[in-house]
Amino acid sequence: MCTLEKRGDIFFLTLTGAGAGDDDNDEHRLGLPVISSLLSALADAKSQSSPGSVLITTARGKFFSNGFDLAWAQTAGSSSAARHRLHQMVVAFKPVVAALLSLPMPTVAALPGHAAAAGLLLALSHDYVTMRRDRGVLYMSEVDLGLPFPDYFAAAFRAKIGSVSARRDLLLRGMKVRGEEAVRMGIVDSAHDSAEAAVEAAVRVAEKLGLRKWKGDVYAEIRMSLYPELCGVLGLDAKVVATPKL
Repeated sequence: MCTLEKRGDIFFLTLTGAGAGDDDNDEHRLGLPVISSLLSALADAKSQSSPGSVLITTARGKFFSNGFDLAWAQTAGSSSAARHRLHQMVVAFKPVVAALLSLPMPTVAALPGHAAAAGLLLALSHDYVTMRRDRGVLYMSEVDLGLPFPDYFAAAFRAKIGSVSARRDLLLRGMKVRGEEAVRMGIVDSAHDSAEAAVEAAVRVAEKLGLRKWKGDVYAEIRMSLYPELCGVLGLDAKVVATPKL
């Protein structure tokens, strides 16, 4: 469901799909098995990290991730059972966001296509985001589906999207945002002509960051100190790095 490959200092975490059918159309839904696979890959990257390490997360096919596995939830047999399954995914996904926020290396998400709901949160949990401009949208479907935001979703979007109007349009209008517009709104860092170009841009960013050979634990502490509210909701210890004495 996902793979982790190390090439030099760069870890490539790739959502690969279920492996049964057309991978190009796999939506990379974040069901419990996929979430578990992501957590395992992030733990592996953390255990192998060293100064200069960088993580790039991407996916095969037309989707980065279309969010939680709502089809699995809806097959539970009753509305209360469906809500319970959705709650299971909400609870299980929270440590993924925490793991990315506390990962001791810079992180880049390269989106080959659509990123929706929890899939968009997965992308924004990285330090940098590249996407393609010709296909794929960013979309928070909760307002259209009549689903409230979990507390850590709301905290993450407040932390990661600085523009009040951008948050309004994305979260309260259910706006489907394409690449160039996402750059203008400050949601992603760059938009490119193809999925391959988006990954190549992510690699360029990662290579430049890796050359700095930063200490991973310090990098993670500084990152967490930037988002104290989000860290509090996630249960992370957002230490403020002390100013060195001269």
